Amino acid sequence: MTVAMRHVLEHGPMLRALGATALGALRGAKAGAKPEVPGPWIENEVKAPSPRLVRAFVATTGGDPASYRGQLPPQMFPQWTLATASRALGSLPYPLTKVVNAGCRLEINSPIPAGETLLVRARLAAVDETESRVVLTTRIETGCAAAPDALVAELRAYVPLAAKKEPKAPGAPLAIAADARELARPRLSANAGLDFAKLTGDFNPIHWVAPYARAAGFRGCILHGFGTFALAAAAVVRTQLAGDANRLELLDVRFTRPLLLPARVGVYVTTAGEIFVGDAPGGAPYLAGRYQIGEAR
Repeated sequence: MTVAMRHVLEHGPMLRALGATALGALRGAKAGAKPEVPGPWIENEVKAPSPRLVRAFVATTGGDPASYRGQLPPQMFPQWTLATASRALGSLPYPLTKVVNAGCRLEINSPIPAGETLLVRARLAAVDETESRVVLTTRIETGCAAAPDALVAELRAYVPLAAKKEPKAPGAPLAIAADARELARPRLSANAGLDFAKLTGDFNPIHWVAPYARAAGFRGCILHGFGTFALAAAAVVRTQLAGDANRLELLDVRFTRPLLLPARVGVYVTTAGEIFVGDAPGGAPYLAGRYQIGEAR
């Protein structure tokens, strides 16, 4: 299934944020001291995604529309938050065009009603800098008038600063648990990155322009980390929670290696609450983390 281009019309704020980042890259990173954290809150009122866009997002990422009747899918949060989050990072003295999505922690406190104006605020929460890289943690809260912190996300972004690489941590390499159970095995087309861009507004060309992706050091186009995240969330709701999206309380993951397109991958869980996206148990995952479920609300 191909995502329609008409959905791009809903992503004006995100596209403007990408344009501002590109313009900043042409000017070069600003020299400056390490920023103080936590930074100031950047607050914004955001129009909710249309029902048509929500349906397309749910269908494309393997969810069931009945699970999100009358509410927004929490895993869709990049669509309405990343433009605000980019403003929280806009004046940092780092080459943000080289940023890599390293992971995300999503805490779901209450459902977000569909169709209501969204209250979004974001701020830089932490900076972990070494000679060769910096990891930026951004906190983003989404809600409405009745529940301003309905959804709390912490994004971890990795920015390389020098050619020298960080030494690898000792121990066995990360692998999908041998006893993990497969929940779903979605097939991702070569255009999956472009389709996800149409749904969220994140048109970073490494996800849909093969020559650009190769120039950036990848073998070809790779899926957005948030695309992998959305596949994992939808599989948990559909198979572990009998479609009751309101029971998913937490999803905390790392994006551990690029997911090259096209692909067919599995979503795996363990009885200990671990979650992975990868090729098979024992193999290296593309996503690894944990999830938490609660009682029916």
